Amino acid sequence: MKLTLRKSHDRGHADHGWLDTRHTFSFAGYHDPRHMGFRSLRVINQDFIAPGAGFPTHPHRDMEIVSYVVEGSIGHQDSMGNGRTLLPGQIQLMSAGSGVTHSEFNPSQTEPLHLLQIWILPEFRGLPPSYTEWHPDPNRERDPKVLVISRDGRDGSATIHQDADVYRIRLTPGETARHALNAGRGAWFQLIQGTVSVNGTPLEPGDAVSTEEPGDLSIIARSAAEGLLFDLK
Repeated sequence: MKLTLRKSHDRGHADHGWLDTRHTFSFAGYHDPRHMGFRSLRVINQDFIAPGAGFPTHPHRDMEIVSYVVEGSIGHQDSMGNGRTLLPGQIQLMSAGSGVTHSEFNPSQTEPLHLLQIWILPEFRGLPPSYTEWHPDPNRERDPKVLVISRDGRDGSATIHQDADVYRIRLTPGETARHALNAGRGAWFQLIQGTVSVNGTPLEPGDAVSTEEPGDLSIIARSAAEGLLFDLK
């Protein structure tokens, strides 16, 4: 299985004072025609948001927007009437569909917010907007691989309008997570924290690997590690 490595330091970077962000794919002022997305995966931004700061109300349409909280908390409000605060390990998934406005902010006045903002293209345009969340199951907190997003909502995962399975990978030192990638699909693994090797390829925080060849992925932790694995049509 051939793996393509995307190093953390090669990502786009912008520091706005209140927002320090890394762009895995072309986004805003960062444009690289070699990195426009991966299959239906269009955006992975690693955002560090200062206390009390955030994104004011703005519109979206025809995009599945995922926020994964790493540290701190995120406040969410949208035109569908949702007002929520999410904590580390929790996920929100907003289907912008035919159009929605929302704001995202750090409600703490003292603690920074660290999150991944992820955009996935939907299967169809013009869908009704919707909002859902995924919260960790305390009984599965020690599982190395947990399904958090899927098209059919199986195993308690949040539902997305795309043929995409997203897994939370959380490993203790020396622990392994395995994944079988079927023919015709692609896998992207984004490491958030810690160090791992994927089929022998070492990864540092912020690194990623991808493949479009069928076969088995083996993610072995060299230190306590956390990441997201995308299995995409």
